[in-house]
Amino acid sequence: MINKDVIVIGGGAAGFFAAINIAEQHPELKVAILERGKEGLQKVKISGGGRCNVTHAEFIPQELVLNYPRGEKELLGPFHQFMTGDTIEWFEKRGVELKIEDDGRMFPISNSSQTIIDCFLNEAQKHNVEVLYNQIVTNVSPLTESIGFEILTKSETYNCEKLVIATGSNTKMWNVIEDLGHTISQPVPSLFTFNVKDKRIKTIPGVVAQNVEVKVVGSNLESEGPLLVTHVGFSAPAILKLSAFGAIELAKRNYKFDIEINFIRMSFNDCLDTLKGFKQDLKKKTIFKFSHFNLPKRLWHQLVLASNITENTTWSDVNKSQLEALATQLTKAIFGVDGKSTFKEEFVTAGGVNLKEVNFKTFESKLFKNLFFAGEVLNIDAITGGFNFQNAWTSAYIAAQNISK
Repeated sequence: MINKDVIVIGGGAAGFFAAINIAEQHPELKVAILERGKEGLQKVKISGGGRCNVTHAEFIPQELVLNYPRGEKELLGPFHQFMTGDTIEWFEKRGVELKIEDDGRMFPISNSSQTIIDCFLNEAQKHNVEVLYNQIVTNVSPLTESIGFEILTKSETYNCEKLVIATGSNTKMWNVIEDLGHTISQPVPSLFTFNVKDKRIKTIPGVVAQNVEVKVVGSNLESEGPLLVTHVGFSAPAILKLSAFGAIELAKRNYKFDIEINFIRMSFNDCLDTLKGFKQDLKKKTIFKFSHFNLPKRLWHQLVLASNITENTTWSDVNKSQLEALATQLTKAIFGVDGKSTFKEEFVTAGGVNLKEVNFKTFESKLFKNLFFAGEVLNIDAITGGFNFQNAWTSAYIAAQNISK
């Protein structure tokens, strides 16, 4: 039997952040992290292509919460307690300076996730946080004769007075939490790309349309932003945002559905009028050769060919049905989605501890005193861009504050 004052289950972003803040505020407490793997912080390591997308440069809580398909309402109060600016300050005080990129994502100026990992490992050592690896938790139960919890791993038994669970989207730990008495919202993938087989995009992987609108046909789901053609279909923010907000709906459809893409963000009628203007003004020009509406040339070529317009057709020769077909391809192109792919290595899941069972002023369980949750173990997830990490920092910090009390 090993006794600790506070145990944090999970050696990821939220787990380390909670443990460090607890130990820093109360050096007299014995704080330990139980990590199931040989090393921790693996998601930190691969985030942002190995650069670690620490947070996002959004400094208004009401705006920040709009990036969370699940958790928007619950996080508004917590973001008033610990926000993006607090994250930046926390890291800067420990020698890690962050930079803002054009799209708002924030990274360490070193461009290396190892900077964040080293910061956490150094702070844990500095504040005597014990990190115990290869500790696979099999059961958590409240102590009957005293305050606290008993934690069984495959190799040890631990007792602690206060417990933080920060195990992310680990389904085995969700089962343990369920056995404890909490409700788990069933997990479905949240951030993913769309698999599309279509001759219009088959030969143009790597092409980016900078500002499109995408809708899931037969639903209220829609998004906007850049769209990337990949070897297997579509990706980039327009698709990832749709996948996050549509996680549950798209799972119900077994990832088979149609999307409608407006490549130029104009109405069909306005587009058709513009094309008729080209017919008048550009009579001798070849339609195929010169792209319009700021579209990438290779994408323009494919949409023109899909409208039954040949490579040699001039604007003066194009007929009414061909113009209407081109307007449709530009503003209402339908693509069939058949399956999904993981976005890079950043697997994010919708699902986790039911939010109604957590006090969001403290991140303490409403069912068990001295049990706290932090990070993606809760049914909270966000679109890509550093928002999932901000949830980890905020929830872990507030849990640490209230454990210290």
